[in-house]
Amino acid sequence: MAPPILKLDDIFLSFGGAPLLAGAGLQIEPGDKICLVGRNGSGKSTLLKIAAGLVEAQSGEVFRHPSSTVRYLEQAPDFAGFNTVQAYAEAGLGPGDDPYRVTYLLSHLGLSGDEDPRMLSGGESRRAALARVMAPEPDILLLDEPTNHLDLPTIEWLEGELQKTRSALVLISHDRRFLEKVSTATVWLDRGTSRRLDRGFAHFEAWRDQVLEAEELEQHKLGKSIEREEHWLRYGVTARRKRNMRRLGELQTMRSNYRGHKGPQGTVQATVSDAQESGKLVIEADKITKSFGERAIVTPFSIRVHRGDCIGLVGPNGAGKTTLLKMMTGQLSPDSGIVKLGTNLEIATLDQKREDLDPEDTLANYLTDGRGENLLVNGEQRHVTGYMKEFLFQPEQARTPIRNLSGGERARLMLARILSRPTNLLILDEPTNDLDIETLDLLQEIVAGFPGTVILVSHDRDFLDRTVTSTIAPAVPDAPDGRWIEYAGGYSDMLVQRKGALEERKRAERAAEKPRTQQATASGNSKVKLSFKQKFALENLPKEMAKAEAEIAKREQVMADPNLFTRDPAVFNRLAGEMEKLRASLTDMEEEWLELEMLREELEG
Repeated sequence: MAPPILKLDDIFLSFGGAPLLAGAGLQIEPGDKICLVGRNGSGKSTLLKIAAGLVEAQSGEVFRHPSSTVRYLEQAPDFAGFNTVQAYAEAGLGPGDDPYRVTYLLSHLGLSGDEDPRMLSGGESRRAALARVMAPEPDILLLDEPTNHLDLPTIEWLEGELQKTRSALVLISHDRRFLEKVSTATVWLDRGTSRRLDRGFAHFEAWRDQVLEAEELEQHKLGKSIEREEHWLRYGVTARRKRNMRRLGELQTMRSNYRGHKGPQGTVQATVSDAQESGKLVIEADKITKSFGERAIVTPFSIRVHRGDCIGLVGPNGAGKTTLLKMMTGQLSPDSGIVKLGTNLEIATLDQKREDLDPEDTLANYLTDGRGENLLVNGEQRHVTGYMKEFLFQPEQARTPIRNLSGGERARLMLARILSRPTNLLILDEPTNDLDIETLDLLQEIVAGFPGTVILVSHDRDFLDRTVTSTIAPAVPDAPDGRWIEYAGGYSDMLVQRKGALEERKRAERAAEKPRTQQATASGNSKVKLSFKQKFALENLPKEMAKAEAEIAKREQVMADPNLFTRDPAVFNRLAGEMEKLRASLTDMEEEWLELEMLREELEG
């Protein structure tokens, strides 16, 4: 096994009160792709900053290989001194780095490079910072929430880039699907300490539950041991008790360990307040349209939303998801067409920009609307501090200004307020931003079990697959033109249906092309022939197929070792993933070559 290029050992850091990090560690070896997971506030970002050399630990050992390069994705990039985004991104390059990498990355991240850094939105700033840290292809790449503000096509492109990068990675993200596809190892930061699993995020949750169950069992055993020792202490012979001071000392130690045990942070416990049932038909939109200037955002689109539906909206940034959502819910009038809202609607909205939050307001005042110390939840008077505990806020935070909360805590606070009010139509615009995995689980359960209707906009594929009953997406995913289609099921179901529709269209085009080809051949028209692109593909596809077959054979030979998985599961999983992609690519090439060969035979008579 290669020696580490960066190692943090026994890291301690406290900002007063309970320590944030107490014995945490992180070891990075060449080629590692580590996801760093933990609850909001567990110290993930702080540990990453210590690894990057931006924060100094109060104690512990930090080792960085002298020749290794490290890049850290900044949450708030500093653009001072740069007139363009291109100049800012290129400033991250080292001697010998390829400047074209900056242009390539900016293009795929939706930036031209000519933008004025002072005019960038928060999302555009993050994209520029992402291009800057990825362009040099450093030895170690530390990415804190790299998918924030990215749309689905860009997230999927980023997955591919990170899968093939030579850099060692440490990732913090709330996007389960992203972590599953990129990571090969997991570091869990919990109660100040860290544990490592040499498998990707897909295996994390089952492993975490096993660890917590084992810990609970150990605490139970310790409690029983204390009971036995206390029984001996009470009923043992006095002389023996006096002689066995060692045993008394051990009992005191056990008591101290038992009392001092800090269990895992609780989970959010919440249910939606009941509201009067809405009408069966919640929303009816008939041939609605919307344009801004010459650009069509929504061309004639119709939908009927019924009580109990959960509908997801997906698409690239700027496609018009929020515009369509606002028209469907009556917040924005269409240019043409009609929107009818059902009866008895009680609407609650979680906005992606968190605009409903006044940074100077306190948590208690925000939750109660300034109406004292109590709020009404499901018809029951609740004290605000008791209600806050259900969302993992401490009583002493009741008078804390909202500006002091992290992004995840703000999202949790808004969720607490929404769920305290009667509602039968939930509107969620990017609800998963900044939420930790456990709170995401809660939100998923709330949405999936909500008796009313839910409409949500999200880039989280896993969340969509687990919750929605239908998905609205642009008809042309890469170049939205205002046409929207509703697909049954979640995001993965939408991809399958979209692929099926594309294949059906190709078959129809081939069927239409065949009679024309036959007619031209029968009339002796010798000018009908393969295009240059088709000829090139027909000649080169066999070579590409042979290369793919050779790559598959190489990996099969390595994976034939029966001890490989036991010895190095990370290598086994990486090879298995590569094999799957290579086989899929080989199948596509074989199908394309067969179609071209059949067409060539037809044209040649």
